[in-house]
Amino acid sequence: MLYFFLYKNVIIQNANVCISLQVILNKVQEQCWEEILTFAIANKNYTAQMKENRILTMKDIARELGVSVATVSRALKDSPRISEERRQMIQQYARDHNFTPNVLAESLRHSRVQPMRVIGVIIPEFVHHYFSSVLRGIEEMASAHDYRIMVAQSGEHYEREVQLCQAFYENKVCGIIVSQAKDTKQYDHFQRLIDAGVPLVFYDRICTGVNASRVVVDDYMGAYNAVSHLIDTGCRRIAFFGSQLNLEIAKNRFNGYKDALLKHGLPYRPELTRICDNRRDAEMVTPELFDGDYYPDAFFAVNDDTALGIMYSARHMGLRVPEDISICGFSNDVHAVCSDPMLTTVEQHGQKVGEEAAEVLIAHVEGRIPIERTEKRIVRTRLILRGTTR
Repeated sequence: MLYFFLYKNVIIQNANVCISLQVILNKVQEQCWEEILTFAIANKNYTAQMKENRILTMKDIARELGVSVATVSRALKDSPRISEERRQMIQQYARDHNFTPNVLAESLRHSRVQPMRVIGVIIPEFVHHYFSSVLRGIEEMASAHDYRIMVAQSGEHYEREVQLCQAFYENKVCGIIVSQAKDTKQYDHFQRLIDAGVPLVFYDRICTGVNASRVVVDDYMGAYNAVSHLIDTGCRRIAFFGSQLNLEIAKNRFNGYKDALLKHGLPYRPELTRICDNRRDAEMVTPELFDGDYYPDAFFAVNDDTALGIMYSARHMGLRVPEDISICGFSNDVHAVCSDPMLTTVEQHGQKVGEEAAEVLIAHVEGRIPIERTEKRIVRTRLILRGTTR
């Protein structure tokens, strides 16, 4: 089942309530829960049903019946401009296929009155500090404009992401802010939202398969500057631990790493790269790179969690940081300053990303940015030098 918990003007959803309220509390905001609302949205067959169901739009009805979208819209509103026979045909088709018009989106397009000011937010995982900071920025910007946010986590699963998009649509949110799951490779669920007139804004992990607004950090330059710093401090054999390259941020950080090597006259060596983007895997994979004669003297990691896993493993092998190897992460989360030595990393400005994403979404909802126009914003990164580099 899906559960929604309301904290002030933030609604948080968790799939199986496997994380205690106290853990969620610590990850999102260190205050007390004031009110909890629980809604059972589905039964044990919900996942299977969601795969079969899809959002039916007026475009779908128009295509099936061979009429225009405008005709469908007028017929569903019982307009006398449409013949009685055609109205009945369209209305019957809509009933037979469980069509649900997005009344909120329609009212927002034609009126200043906003009956429900709720923004849906999809986060891959609550446990990452970066996403918590993005959420903080979204909530503050939304609150400043008198909106609430409904927050859900995909758990990095495509099927779950599809369910959440459907649930948000059915709950009539006025728009959705989303960072796609790692294993999302099909984008029909996003396109259906756009076709239904729901404003959509991507942040961090953007979807290049659909034409929607986006807010990202300058991942390429962040990686390029970090690796250039490692080279400038004497490192020559720099390993890269990154995410799957189907993610745009993973490609950009990898390209920044690779181009920095080539720019400084160093060869790119595939044997020094690994698909590894979490601490547990980093602790297991790092020793593999020291088995041969050619081993790294530095690591650039796609996030701080992975960088800390590298450092733990390296020190366990008796290597000194930064004397024997240098390490640089990407995020600047709370753990970066808790390690010994403290971690050199790239600041992502998560709160700023959240603020920008919410600002763009609200502008779409209120008509200041036309829904058909794609807004693209880039938040600049900053290299923060600490004790894990020379």
